[in-house]
Amino acid sequence: MQSAPHRIVFANEKGGTGKSTTAVHVAIALAYQGARVAAIDLDPRQRTLHRYLENRAETMRRRGIVLPGAEFAVYEGETSEGLDRLIDELGARADFVIFDTPGRDDPLARHVATAADTLVTPLNDSFVDFDLIGQVDAESFKVRRLSFYAELIWEARKKRAMATIRDQRREMDWVVVRNRTQHTEARNMRRLDSALTELSKRVGFRIASGLSERVIYRELFPSGLTLLDKGHLGELGTSHLVARQELRTLLASLNLPMPAVRSPEPAAAVQV
Repeated sequence: MQSAPHRIVFANEKGGTGKSTTAVHVAIALAYQGARVAAIDLDPRQRTLHRYLENRAETMRRRGIVLPGAEFAVYEGETSEGLDRLIDELGARADFVIFDTPGRDDPLARHVATAADTLVTPLNDSFVDFDLIGQVDAESFKVRRLSFYAELIWEARKKRAMATIRDQRREMDWVVVRNRTQHTEARNMRRLDSALTELSKRVGFRIASGLSERVIYRELFPSGLTLLDKGHLGELGTSHLVARQELRTLLASLNLPMPAVRSPEPAAAVQV
């Protein structure tokens, strides 16, 4: 009997942090390693994750190629019960279920975030984004209080820890991923480093480096290709080794439980 799939939730109540891009690339990176991956988009309005994987499937059809991918769906319902049924359906065939959530406060995003095995919160390197998880003093830049979102995850992790032994599930691993979209002034960077380190000790998240070459990822969106699809990228294939290494480093830092090695599987859409 297959064990329950590992749930990876990409969640941030603020948009523009590279959440969907990071989710897609982690999904494809896992597929390249032979994992069976399911991806659920919880933003039926923007559906960025779903559209990216649709574009990937279309590129494979158009070019007559087979690439590692994920079984994917967008959830357009309104109830957590309906979402749980979809998770059970896709999860029965997957090692990992990846969730991309809206960049706003959303009850379904909270539902999957509090049940995550790995919760990934991408942040840009700015105090505007830091405010999502904590507030700092204007003079000292010391953390004054947790944000509502951080308190929500803190409570969810405490409940999860109590049920870990009973349900034989891993404790929730909360990873804050720093996606750098532009040069950050050195003094401000030090302040961010200090504030993130202080807050991580208080609420128990880990800090990981994310993706910086955001223009590249936007260029890849129409084809659904990723930096790992060497041999299919044309001119992009030789010029972005650093960005490709960033992705590999990010995946390693997530410390995910990899299944036994098997051949990568192509993407497939699921009608919901």
